[in-house]
This record gives sequence, C-alpha cells and structure tokens, in this order.
Amino acid sequence: MAQGHKITAKQWISRASFCFGNVGHSAFYGVMSTYFIIFVTGGMFNGLEKSVANKLIGLITGLIVAVRIIELVVDPLLGNIVDNTKTRWGKFKPWILAGNIISVILLLILFTGIFGLAKFNWVLFAILFVIIFISFDIFYSFSDVSYWGMVPALSEDSAERGIYTSLGAFAGTIGWNGLTIIVVPVVTYFTYLATGQHKEGPIGWFAFAAIVSLVALLSALAVCFGTKEKHNIIRNSAQDKTTIREVFSAIFHNDQILWPSLAYLLYSCAYVITNGVLFYLYKFVIGKPGEFWIVGVIATIIGFCTSPLFPILNKFIPRKWLFTAGQVSMILAYVIFIFFRSNVFMMDLGLVFFNINFAQLVTVLTLTDAIEYGQLKNGQRNEAVVLAVRPMIDKLTGAISNGLVGYIAIAAGMTGTATAADMTAHDIHTFDSFAFYIPLAFAILAILVFLTKVTLSEKKHALVVEELKDKLAEGNVTGQAPREAADETKETTVYAPVDGQLVPMKDVIDQDGKAFPGKGFAIKPSSNHVYAPFDGKIIFTFGTKHAFGIVSDDGLELLVHIGVGTVNMRGEGFVTHYNDGQRVKKGDLLFDFDRQLITEAGYQDTVVNFFTQPQRVIEFTKIDYGNDVKHGDQVATVKFK
Repeated sequence: MAQGHKITAKQWISRASFCFGNVGHSAFYGVMSTYFIIFVTGGMFNGLEKSVANKLIGLITGLIVAVRIIELVVDPLLGNIVDNTKTRWGKFKPWILAGNIISVILLLILFTGIFGLAKFNWVLFAILFVIIFISFDIFYSFSDVSYWGMVPALSEDSAERGIYTSLGAFAGTIGWNGLTIIVVPVVTYFTYLATGQHKEGPIGWFAFAAIVSLVALLSALAVCFGTKEKHNIIRNSAQDKTTIREVFSAIFHNDQILWPSLAYLLYSCAYVITNGVLFYLYKFVIGKPGEFWIVGVIATIIGFCTSPLFPILNKFIPRKWLFTAGQVSMILAYVIFIFFRSNVFMMDLGLVFFNINFAQLVTVLTLTDAIEYGQLKNGQRNEAVVLAVRPMIDKLTGAISNGLVGYIAIAAGMTGTATAADMTAHDIHTFDSFAFYIPLAFAILAILVFLTKVTLSEKKHALVVEELKDKLAEGNVTGQAPREAADETKETTVYAPVDGQLVPMKDVIDQDGKAFPGKGFAIKPSSNHVYAPFDGKIIFTFGTKHAFGIVSDDGLELLVHIGVGTVNMRGEGFVTHYNDGQRVKKGDLLFDFDRQLITEAGYQDTVVNFFTQPQRVIEFTKIDYGNDVKHGDQVATVKFK
C-alpha cells in the first residue's frame, strides 16, 4: 500500500518546506488579525488628542471588520484568478511569493502609522489607511488561498495530502502561539533600546512586525523552492469554485449543516473574542503584561495534546460528548477568569481549560458526514460548499472579534498610554462583560444547540450511507445532476477495477442478511488496489472513503463500493489517488485499501460495482462469474440510454 512506500529525500524536503511555510504564514496572520489591533489601540496614535485617537481607532476597527466580511465574497474570486494563472513556476508559487512580499511591505508601512501621518493630517491618514489596508488584505489573501490551494497539487495520494495538511496545521499552531510567547518581550526590548523605557512603544511594535515579516518571507521562499507542483494533477482536476451564496443555500437546505454550523459559530465567537482580549486582561486588569507569554506556552502544549488525542477518544466517546466536554471546559475557564484571576496557579489552570476543546475537529467531521445526509435528503451533494462552511465561520468570527476588541479597548479606557493603575471598577466591569460574560453565554448556548439539534451521530451516518447506497442502487438517487431522457442508445465497456474473482451481486450478503441491491457485479479481491474501470470522471467519494462514484465519457454512472460494512471503519485503511471532479483514464490507480484491516474488523472485502441509474441500463453482456480477472480485463459491455 501507499503507506508502506519508502519516503524519498525530495518528499521529506517537500513536507518540511510546506510545514515551515505555515509557521511564518500563520504568525503573519496573527500579527495582522490580533496584534495589529492591539498596536492601533495602544501605540499608533500616541501624542494625538484622545477624542481624535478614539475616532481613528473606531474607523480602523470598522474598516477591518468590513474587509473581513468582504473577504467571504472575494476569496472565491481570488481562487479563480489563481486557478487561471499559468507560469513556468506553476499557478500557486508566484502568488505565494508576490503576495507575501507585497503584504509584508504594506504591513510594515501600517506599523509605522503610515510614517506618523496622523499627527499632521488625520483625514489624509484615514484615506491612505483605507487604500493600504485593502491592498494589503487582497495580497495576503492571494498568498493564503494559494498556500492551502496547492495541497492537492503536491500529491495525488489522499494519505500524503492528509500529511501535508496535518503538518501545515501543526506548524500553524507553532506560528500562532509563538507570537503570544514572544510579543511582549520583543516589543518591550526594542522599545527599551530606542527610548530607555520598559513598555510597549510604537518602535517596539514595528520591530515585532518586522521580525515576523522576515519569518513569513523565509517561509514563503521555503515553500516556493522546497515543493514541486504536479501539473498533471492540477490540470486534470476540475473542482468548481464555491460562492458565498452556495454556502448559505447549502446551510439552509440541510439541517445537519445548519445546526452544527450554529453551534460552531457560538463556540468560535466565544473563543476568538476572549483570545483577542487576553493581552488586555494581563496588561490592564491583572497588571502583569510580562506574564502574557504563558498564554502561548499553555495553548501550544494543550494544542499538541488534544489533536492526536481526539481520534483515540472518539473510538470510545461519541462526538457530541467530546464537543460538550470541550464547552464545559471552556465554561470552567470563564469562571476562573472572572473570580480567581488574582491567583497565578488558577489563571494557568483556566488557560488549560480554555484550550481543551474539540469543537473544530467535531465540526469538520460532522459537516463532512452531512454531505451524504444532504444527498439522501434532498439529492444534493455539495462537498466543496459544505467544506467551505467552517472557514467561512472562522473569517466571520474573526471579523466580530476584531470589531469587539477595538470597541472594548475604547469603552474600557484601555487605549493610548493607559495602564492598569488607570482602570476604574466601571472599566473592569465593562471589560468583563464583553470578554467573559457574553462569551460564557455563547459557550452554554453552543452546548444546548449541539445536544438538542445535531442528530447526525457516527452511528446515524453509517445508517444514512447504507440507505443512500440502496437508493443509488435502485436509481432513486443519482450521483450527479439528473440527465434528460435520451432516445439514443449508448455503449460503455466496463473493465475490472480490481484483481480477483468475479461473483454475482446476489451472492454478496450484507450485515442484515440481505443480498446487495442493484444491477452490476462484484469481485472478491486478491489485491489491495482499485483502478478506473473506464475513461471518465470521478463524481463523488463518500466521506468514509469506502465508495466512490464515476461516470463514463458516454454517461454511464457506476458506484464502486469497497467492502461490505466498511462504512463503519470511517476511512481507516483507505487511500485515494485522485480528487473529486478529476478526469481519469481506464487503468489509472484510484484507491489503495487494506484488505487485512477490513477482515480483522469483521467485514467483507468484496468490491461491489453497481449502476446508480439502473433504469437507464437496457442490457449488458454475460459476465463470466467464477473466473479470475486482472484489473483492466473486460467484464461487460453495457447498453444504456
């Protein structure tokens, strides 16, 4: 199988380069999304009248919120531009490099306060800020879309793509939380070098932005020179771009997208709002900004533990209870932040509780399962749309967080040169209300929504997939848009997708003791590989990876179902070598599957192949059941309309 192949030096370099790429990429995003607001509220307008400074802070905060929301619409357009890019270096690398260089230059200009222009002409400053920030955000988005968009171009192996994604996420944790660890020491140190004062001054913030920008550039260069795009995969993949309208349509037509999305929105709002103001908590409420680094250390350690722990726990604990446990942990954190923040040990314990959460992983898996649920319920299968929901929510909650952080800073008097000594009881109460009480309510509501409205458990999804399989075999559901009835008779020759012995469908008995439904044939496999049975296009893959739909160039739809009962393995032991929407040729390797793992789990490894629109099939030639075949051997010629 693919997992057993020896990893070459080039593959190690590619993995390491992509991994390092997100260290700088995520750190840069952290500067832009979190610490720039802190700089704006704390240092950008030092020397201006407080009323003018607060107006400019409000303007900048409002602009950032607006741009974040506009991003939801613009990102698919940027993706189309990237997809239509053709250069000798590929389609992604030019945008990664150019996007980083331009956004770095513009960010550094912003961290100078546009060279202190606000002190001389704040109206001109406001106009230029709008232009610069929008330009900056566009070029950063080009880089972001290209970085994550290139994953399918790095490998055709789904397991290898999973490794790239995991490495990127791992590196992102280091980049993001690393900022929390270094921000105060770096800003304070460079402010001291320039002014002799131990505080967070504008020059220190500029030095901090410059250091992170340098890391971001080095990371971009590592991706550009250390990875290689596989042009055949990129050019053969035909995945449609997702619009925000399609996303909302999918949400409101599928209740098991709607309710998990709402629960995640509530969790995400709580998390990003509180995370965005923790610096203010340490600086203005606790009065110990120098201890803020511990926030990043604890978040990093807990993040390293929870991600690998999730699949282990999920084998014994259903997803809904893991989601609930994470939210209860967050609620305990808020209680500590409100009532016990004067105690160092309790604050550290609160940070541990705050970061113990499985909401993101649970949401991704639940939304993935909702793809088959939607296909069964309303005949719509929208993989790209569904998987765009969580990133969209992340951007939306990021916008909300940016807006509230700016508002909290102004409302609680935590702007300019203010210190903890300047805080009044009213200021602290205002801060607590927005930073803790409202997010606490969100965390409680997230639990209620998930427990009462999210019904798509792991067991229910397995039942949904089995019912969907039966309906596909009966022709009651199709793998793609329904075709208009045609009078013309067509022919497609179907070739064996796997080595093994041909057996009739009626001899394949499922776990309920019923014969496998539909028209088609089965093969008792003697190898672990599945190949394309004809020239055509992959139209979908079940989220559990045990089955995929393919349509021939003439329009014959076939579903290849690997094993019986294997839906319960939830993808373990299955590796794809294609992207949904990709055109394939007869004999192309599509799947690796672990026959030993399947049989050890108590399931059958028989590969069942059936037509998902049997009413269109007129006849097919006699199949020589009992004979051994090799992949690529002719099995039958099918006549259909």
